[in-house]
This record gives sequence, structure tokens and C-alpha cells, in this order.
Amino acid sequence: MSDTPVGPDGRARCSWSASAPDYVEYHDTEWGVPLRGVVGMFERLCLESFQSGLSWLLILRRREGFRRAFASFDPQWVAAFGPADVERLLGDAGIIRNRRKIEAAIANARAVQSLDVPLDELLWSFAPDPDSQPVPKSLADVPATTPESWAMARELKRRGFAFVGPTTCYALMQATGMVNDHLAGCWRR
Repeated sequence: MSDTPVGPDGRARCSWSASAPDYVEYHDTEWGVPLRGVVGMFERLCLESFQSGLSWLLILRRREGFRRAFASFDPQWVAAFGPADVERLLGDAGIIRNRRKIEAAIANARAVQSLDVPLDELLWSFAPDPDSQPVPKSLADVPATTPESWAMARELKRRGFAFVGPTTCYALMQATGMVNDHLAGCWRR
């Protein structure tokens, strides 16, 4: 199978997106598109953390449930969640019910509140120069981590964030357009 198969609409896409319509929609409209704003970046950070060890498709299909459960990912609201909210979330079948990940999302909202710069500004400060990045020709050319994602993870942990390792940080960089990992043959490139 090609790393950029052509879909029924005649467009070549990164092969990871070809297995489900949800993936196609996400790939075509969101993945790799530069994102700014504290709420949007906090949502993506949380979703990437919840995805750790799981399928991204599972997260995408529960995204609306996550939004309902986590007050539309407004860090101010999530930071105020307490033990009763954790228990409520553990009973919510519309999200991933993992205590450590739920508690990390709440802790991360509190960390956002204590930042001395907006979250999106902090995260984008780790984006590499786009001209320094090679264009990936195949999925094998796409890294799981980079020096920038390692640096982002270290800084986030230093600032009190949890569930933000270098792989999660790199996935966040890909998802929010800090890096462009659409393959050379992909129409979104």
C-alpha cells in the first residue's frame, strides 16, 4: 500500500487517514492546521494525553463527550474541578475513564492558570523553523519525537503539567500545525 493512497474523491492522503471517514475528515480539515488560542490548545493537549497508549480514532469518536465532560476544555472551569468531578468523570462512558489521565487534565488546567504567558504562546515557542524541516516522503520519515518535543515536554513538566512526554508533545506539534508532517504526495501538503 502506498503511503499516500488516493481516496474515492481522487485526493492522495497520508495513509494513516485512509482507514475511517473520521480520520479523513480530521486529516483534511484539522491535522497540521496551525492552531492558536488557549482553549483550543488546552483541548488538544488534553486529547493527546488521553490518547497515550490508545487509538486516535477512539479519541476522535469521543471528542464531543470529552467536550461535554470537560466544560468545553476551558482551563478556568477545569481547574476548579474537585474530587466529586473526578468521580463523575470516572462514571462517564463518553470519555476515556482513566483516573490518572483525568487527574492529569485537571492538574494541567491548574498549570495553565499559573503560567506567566498564554499556553499557546508557550507551546508555539517550541515550534521548529519550518524551513529547517525536511518534507517526509513516507511514514518512515516521520519521527515520533524530536529535540523540540523533548524540550517542550521538559518545560511543561517543570511547570507542573502531567502526561506530557516527548511523544505526546510531538503528536501535539503535528496536530496543531507546529510541524507539517503531511507526506510529500498528500494533497494537504
